[in-house]
Amino acid sequence: MTNPFKTYTLHNYKTIPQIAALSDEMIEAIEVVGRVLPFKTNNYVINELIDWTHIDNDPIFTLTFPRKGMLERRDYNVVKKLLDKGADQEILDKKIREIRMGLNPNPAGQEHNIPEVDNIKLKGVQHKYAETVLFFPSQGQTCHAFCSFCFRWPQFSGMLNLKFAMKEVDLLAQYLLKNDKVTDVLFTGGDPMTMSAGVLASYINVLLQPEFRNIHTIRIGTKVLSYWPYRFTKDKDCDELLALFEKIVKEGKNLAIQAHFSHPVELKTDAVKEAIKKIKATGAQIRTQSPVLKNINDKPEIWAELWRRQVDLGCIPYYMFVARDTGAKRYFELPLDKCWNIFRRAYRQVSGLCRTVRGPSMSCEPGKIQVLGVQEVKGEKVYVLRFLQGRNAKWVNIPFFAKYNPKATWFDQLEPAFGEEKFFFEKGKERSKANKILFE
Repeated sequence: MTNPFKTYTLHNYKTIPQIAALSDEMIEAIEVVGRVLPFKTNNYVINELIDWTHIDNDPIFTLTFPRKGMLERRDYNVVKKLLDKGADQEILDKKIREIRMGLNPNPAGQEHNIPEVDNIKLKGVQHKYAETVLFFPSQGQTCHAFCSFCFRWPQFSGMLNLKFAMKEVDLLAQYLLKNDKVTDVLFTGGDPMTMSAGVLASYINVLLQPEFRNIHTIRIGTKVLSYWPYRFTKDKDCDELLALFEKIVKEGKNLAIQAHFSHPVELKTDAVKEAIKKIKATGAQIRTQSPVLKNINDKPEIWAELWRRQVDLGCIPYYMFVARDTGAKRYFELPLDKCWNIFRRAYRQVSGLCRTVRGPSMSCEPGKIQVLGVQEVKGEKVYVLRFLQGRNAKWVNIPFFAKYNPKATWFDQLEPAFGEEKFFFEKGKERSKANKILFE
């Protein structure tokens, strides 16, 4: 076993023994980029996942440590210059805030998903799709380590006006009682698994009461299996946590652990294998997801191995996402064409049990849009797309087309194909008779 949980941030990372082997340029990048984007890692990641002998190309180092290319050159140079001359902290903080606001800190219109109950805005709840409510418990708004691509980076950057969090579970309960079409509650963050078992239980036990019979599934979105699998095997309340999982299942609810695995390395340690086994023994399911990321997992072979290992361990491949248009996106983003090619070339290498996965999917303002492929239709090269989820459920599973753009990395860079002014779901779009049939 690794030593007891120890975190490293910008303030103490130089105490990590392996850091001494890094170049001056890499240290500088940590100091500069780490001022703008959140940086936190831990001793399990350091000692069990990162290959320090190949640090220039190590995927887990890139996943958890700041790299120079994660900021625009102009922004990087401005912060470096201020640090070099020992600028006043107030001046530095002001510039950092300006840079952060230019990184699209609120992608996909997340603020539009905040519901109300009795004229009270539920700041820690998002309700975008009819069946599923996202809940951000305030005690779970951190992680065991921070992913450098994270689209919720403002949660950890002191941008309080953009933070989604609440501790009032009674308000969540009131909202769910008034919205009986909701079947799934997703606990997210941050990472809910950073909470103690007792605190997590205080939220979940409410949903196990008879009046919430419409709630069929409790989901927990987490990276803990990758970053601290000892949460389920060695932490002092690990047995209490597993007992909570068993209780949820015995009460007749589905429990889905939505685990983030970005690279096969995260699935190779004895610690993660033991943790997965213990979770599955409670009756919970583990579904897996990750974005496809340049510099980390942008090869079909990596994804094929990732899905195979997940299935071997009893996990269910669920989603491949397109990297969100926020934060260090330029360092991680890939053209949609390449995302699709990585997906299909990986997909054809694996058996049917791995093919539960869906993707590549963009979680954008109107919904989850999947890139189905690139085709030539009516002499025009186009993207074939569909909604996996939509703000309007009638949009789901209707194929539609976008003009092919080899540089597009996100949906808002696409235009309707065939000379159309708007996509079929956009406000004011006139529908043909054929389209009307689709909406019946």
